Amino acid sequence: MAITAKMVKELREKTGAGMMDCKKALQETDGNIEKAIDYLREKGIASAAKKAGRIAAEGSAYVEIENNTAVLFEVNCETDFVTKNDQFKQLLDQIGKHLVKHTPENVEEALQQKTDNGETLEVVINSAVAKIGEKLSLRRFTIMTKTDQDVFGSYLHMGGSIGALTLLEGTSDESVAKDVAMHVAAVNPRYVSRDDVAASEVDREREVLKTQALNEGKPEHIVEKMVEGRLGKFFEEICLLDQSFVKDPDTKVKKFVANHNATVKAFARYEVGEGMEKREENFAEEVMSQIKK
Repeated sequence: MAITAKMVKELREKTGAGMMDCKKALQETDGNIEKAIDYLREKGIASAAKKAGRIAAEGSAYVEIENNTAVLFEVNCETDFVTKNDQFKQLLDQIGKHLVKHTPENVEEALQQKTDNGETLEVVINSAVAKIGEKLSLRRFTIMTKTDQDVFGSYLHMGGSIGALTLLEGTSDESVAKDVAMHVAAVNPRYVSRDDVAASEVDREREVLKTQALNEGKPEHIVEKMVEGRLGKFFEEICLLDQSFVKDPDTKVKKFVANHNATVKAFARYEVGEGMEKREENFAEEVMSQIKK
């Protein structure tokens, strides 16, 4: 029987399972929706899908580095208890090794790629859901590649609540790159340098600062100078190289890396759960929920 996109869509809506899993289930059951649901349940995929509606805003950021490839990624779960679970840690390791080996373009592609055991990464994660008992999801990742003249630096704060990955050129000293990663984790810059900030964003900030100065009653002939001075503060807030180095506030990050004959090529920073809805639950209820499991 020919398996249509409509049939796959219907099965996905009923189970929450992945597209390829639904297609395979329908192929194995000759297009019978109910039997396909049972097939997915038997494989542990539908049981994972039942948890798909839960809020998973806890989790860990994680870094995997192998030769000239590195990845920073975030995996979410429902409670921070799970992040201490050995099975969860093994899953992080498995995902990290997969991402640096196969370098997918996005999460959707990553989930459909085959892992070393022949299963898709989506199936691997769903299997972990069945074992751990919580919704788990690969939320995002950033992959970086380097030359032999570059060096990676990484830093995980509080077991992975914040993760940072940096790529420096001109030095082989990993400690320098790690210090920059620590700064990124602590201060949360948005860009490497002023050159990376879009002109439209700078113009918008300039107009806001100009209006503020005029509203303060400043004479128009000095407003422009004031605005340029305040723009400097704006760049210090968002640009890594303009910021005071967290381990030596008297030194700018640009100066710190220059002292080591290095330049910053790229960085990434993830704070677990940022921008996601957090569930409302007190500590006692969270403990009880874990005990019941």
